[in-house]
Amino acid sequence: MSLSEFGLIQRFFTKQAVKNPSTRLGIGDDCALLTIPDGYELAVTTDTMVENVHFFAGAEPRQLGHKLLAVNLSDLAAMGARPISVMLALTLPQVDETWLAAFAQGFLGLAGQHNVDLIGGDTTAGTLTLGVQALGLVPSGQALLRSAAQVGDFIYVSGNLGDAGLGLKISQGYCCGDPDAALARFNTPTPRIETGLALRGIAHACIDISDGLASDLGHILGQSQVGACINWDALPLSDAVLGYIVATGDWLMPLVAGDDYELCFTVSPEQAPSLPAYCRKIGLIEATPGLRLNKSGTIQLLKVKGYEHFS
Repeated sequence: MSLSEFGLIQRFFTKQAVKNPSTRLGIGDDCALLTIPDGYELAVTTDTMVENVHFFAGAEPRQLGHKLLAVNLSDLAAMGARPISVMLALTLPQVDETWLAAFAQGFLGLAGQHNVDLIGGDTTAGTLTLGVQALGLVPSGQALLRSAAQVGDFIYVSGNLGDAGLGLKISQGYCCGDPDAALARFNTPTPRIETGLALRGIAHACIDISDGLASDLGHILGQSQVGACINWDALPLSDAVLGYIVATGDWLMPLVAGDDYELCFTVSPEQAPSLPAYCRKIGLIEATPGLRLNKSGTIQLLKVKGYEHFS
């Protein structure tokens, strides 16, 4: 006998060991109840993943559960918010208990790492579609915004670029000598929560790299009404990505590939020494609009975009 909607929720999604201090009431009532401490603001984000659009049919469910939560926690990280709770909406073609057990393991495993409560959601029947709403806390007035970059700021990223893009290409048939690290970056990204918290009071503008560096940095430039020049030779690239570029000549890939979920942020030269050592400087905010690329001393206007729906 197949599980009912409420039986499904009870069996797979109500056995978390964590309990965030902000959760007054979680799963089991018409609404969840949260306590917002004095002096804090609530940061809220939502994301949806659809089969054959955001992930391949037959994707490993544990990895899928991890990634679904990770991409939402990454948005909170980009705002300098500490995650507290999430809501999960599942549209399933059928109830597959083995699939659900693995999915829940990946989702709740990452939630437990960050002391995040699953406080509610919804389940329906239909094409496999996964949605999350994530909530976090940030001290009032300290949220990192896309609109606060200043001329003269240095541009930094929190880690290597292009590994997830390489993982996608490997999933599509590209062969390389050591695929495991790139596949892990693509399938189970790490949300840079601690980096986002460390950037409070230091960074001016911040965004997570979900659609590609060029596209996401472009959002900062547009909302801050500034331009930028990035140095290709300064991009932090793994040996695997460098090997891919040498083999294919595709030097644009780490600039346009999505799913890295690193943070891209701007900081004044005076504050740059306060940054964590793993953050890498890749460019400069300028007054002239547009995004430029310095590649081996030649500066060119960069007019590439990352992934966009409906385009």
